[in-house]
Amino acid sequence: MHDRRTFLLTGGAAVAATLLPDALSGADADDGAAAFIKDHVSKLRPLEVQAGVAWWNANTTGKDEDFKKKEEAQNKIDEALSDKATFDCLKPLKAAADKGAIKDPLAARQIELLYLQYLEKQVPAELLKKITAKANAVEQTFNVYRAKVDGQEIADSKVRSTLKESTDSALRQKVWDASKGVGAAVEADLAELVKLRNEAATQLGFKNFHALQLALNEQDGGELVKLFDDLDALTKEPFTKAKADIDARLAKKLGVKVEDLMPWHYHDPFFQESPAVFDANLDSPFKAADIPALCSTFYAGIGLPIDDVLGRSDLYEKKGKSPHAFCTDIDREGDVRVLANIVPNEYWMGTMLHELGHSVYSSKNIPQALPYVLRAEAHILTTEGVAMQFERFSKSRAWLEKMGVKVDEPQAFDEAAAKTQRNQLLIFSRWCQVMLRFEKAMYENPKQDLNALWWDLVETYQQVKKPKGRSAPDYGAKIHICSAPVYYHNYMMGQLFASQVHHALSKDVFNTDPKQTIYIGEKKVGEFMKKKVFEPGRTKTWKELTRFATGEDLSPKAFAKDFQG
Repeated sequence: MHDRRTFLLTGGAAVAATLLPDALSGADADDGAAAFIKDHVSKLRPLEVQAGVAWWNANTTGKDEDFKKKEEAQNKIDEALSDKATFDCLKPLKAAADKGAIKDPLAARQIELLYLQYLEKQVPAELLKKITAKANAVEQTFNVYRAKVDGQEIADSKVRSTLKESTDSALRQKVWDASKGVGAAVEADLAELVKLRNEAATQLGFKNFHALQLALNEQDGGELVKLFDDLDALTKEPFTKAKADIDARLAKKLGVKVEDLMPWHYHDPFFQESPAVFDANLDSPFKAADIPALCSTFYAGIGLPIDDVLGRSDLYEKKGKSPHAFCTDIDREGDVRVLANIVPNEYWMGTMLHELGHSVYSSKNIPQALPYVLRAEAHILTTEGVAMQFERFSKSRAWLEKMGVKVDEPQAFDEAAAKTQRNQLLIFSRWCQVMLRFEKAMYENPKQDLNALWWDLVETYQQVKKPKGRSAPDYGAKIHICSAPVYYHNYMMGQLFASQVHHALSKDVFNTDPKQTIYIGEKKVGEFMKKKVFEPGRTKTWKELTRFATGEDLSPKAFAKDFQG
C-alpha cells in the first residue's frame, strides 16, 4: 500500500509509480482524484491560456516571431503532459474511475478526460517537439501562401469570386491550379508530419495516428465507418440526381459540354459547397449588408449576445493573416474570439453565423461553476453541429426579411435557396466521405500513391473528374489534413447533430415544422440551447449529450428529412 498522506500532499504528481496500486478505492480514490485534478489545473491552466494567446497572434499576423512563440507555448504544454511520473499517478485513478470507485461523477469524468489528454503525450519529448515544429511550419506556410496567376498574387477571396463568377474556362483553370499550389509547398513537410504522428501513435500501442485520434476523441473506428457507409447509401442516389442538374446548369452557363466539366468549373476549389447555378443571386442581399451587425442582432434576439466576441475579433483580410475562419476560446472564462476575412456575400454570412455559433457554445454560456477541465464543449462534433445549425439561416429568405434585409425577386430566391441548401447538404456529405476515407488510408499506408488515392476517392464519392495526367499533392491543399488531422469527419457528424437538435428545438419550443423554424427574436431558443446543449459542458460524452438534447442517439434520420425536400 502507498502512503495516502504522501499521495495527497504531493498532489499526486510526484509519487513513485512503484508505490501506487493498480487502482485506488474508497476515500483514496476520491481524495486522490481531487488532488490530481487540482495539481493539473494549477500547472496547465496558465500554459493553455498562454498558448491560446500565442496561437491567436500567430494566425492574425503571420509573423515568424509569433509562430515561434506559438511553438514554444505548445512545447511547454507537451512537456507538462508528457511527464511520466504524473501519468503513472493518473493510471490508477483512471482504473478507479473505470470501476466506479470515484464516487464524485464530476471528478470521475475529469479523470477520464485527463487520462486521454496525458496519454497522447506519453512519447519521447524530442518526438513531441519535432511534431510541433513540423506542424507549426506547415501552418505558417498556409498562412502566408497566396495563389499566383500570371505572376500576380491573389487573395483567397479572389480565388473564390473567380471560380464563382468567371465564364472563362482557361482563367478558371489557372486560378484553381494556383489555389492547389500550397499542396506542393507543404507536401514534404506533411509527409514527415504523417510519419512522426504515426511513430508517436505506434509507441502508444495504436495501429496508426488515425486510430489513436479516434480513441482520444472517444470514438469507435468501426462505428464511424459504418455510419459513413450508411450515409453513402442514403445520399448516393439523391446526390447523383442533384449533381446531374448542377452539371447541366454549369455547362450551359460556362459554354462547355457536360462531359467536359472539370474540377475548376465548380464554384469551390474542393467542390465542398453547392455551386450558385440557379437564377437568383444568393449574394445580392448581402452586397450592402453589415454582416457583423446582422449577427449581433440575431444572436442578441435569441438570448445569446455576442457583441463582446465581435469586439475582440479580427474580421477582415490583411497580409500575413490566416485566410480562413475560426473561433477560439482563450481562457474558458469568456475570452472568446473569431478570426474571419469577411466580404459581403452569402458565403461569409453563413461563415460568420457558423463561427459565432461556436462562440455562444463556449465559456460564454458554459457555467463558470463547472470545473475548469469540464468547462468546454462536450465534443468537437457537438460544437461543429451547433455552428452548422445557425449557419443554415444564411440561405433563408424568411430569416433575411425578418432581419430587415431586402430580397429582390423573393420567389426566385426561395426556389434557388431551397435547392442550394438541399444540394449543399448532399454535396457536403459526399465531400466528407473523401476526407474521412483519405485520412484513414493515408495513415494506414502513407507510402502509397496519395495523389492517386485522393483522386480515386474524389471521382468515386464526388463524381468529379480527375484532370488528365494530373499527379499533384492536391490533398495537401486542404488545411485540415495538415493542421487539424482526423477532425473532418466530425463536421459530418456535426451536420447530423445540427439537424437532430433543430428538429427537437422546433418541436419543444415552436411546435412547428423544422423547415419553418427560424428562431428570430425568440429567447426561448437560447434557453433551450443553454439547458440542453451548452450547460452540461464536458460532463457528458457526445453520445450522452445527443440523447440528453434530442432524446435519441445520433443518426441520419433528421438529416435525411432536411435534404429530402
